[in-house]
Amino acid sequence: MASPAVPATGHPSVCQAREVLGRIGDKWSLYVISRLGEDTRRFTDLKRDVAGISQRMLTVTLRGLERDGIVSRTVYPVMPPRVEYALTPMGRTLLDTVGTLVLWAEDHVAEIDRARVAYDGASRSAP
Repeated sequence: MASPAVPATGHPSVCQAREVLGRIGDKWSLYVISRLGEDTRRFTDLKRDVAGISQRMLTVTLRGLERDGIVSRTVYPVMPPRVEYALTPMGRTLLDTVGTLVLWAEDHVAEIDRARVAYDGASRSAP
């Protein structure tokens, strides 16, 4: 089966697509999208559920995803203020792809670790 046509690299849409792929393809965005696919979440819930992410990195990730229309942010006028994050309809279209990538990574961690050990051992012995 033939691959879909890809526009020339100088084409503006390629640069824009690369930028979007950079956003949704980074490790934090993948996990945030995956977690938001389960349910609407508060910031503190996301911070707890996305192991290893700092408060600053979660803020940056959520703002970028919101800017791109993938995540919505709802502020409730209560004291203290309550903020919830959810996937937009467009963001929900990413769930199958993101879920597949996250599961693939989790399923292959042991194999990847073995490959890295073998590679690093071979690299040290190479002239």
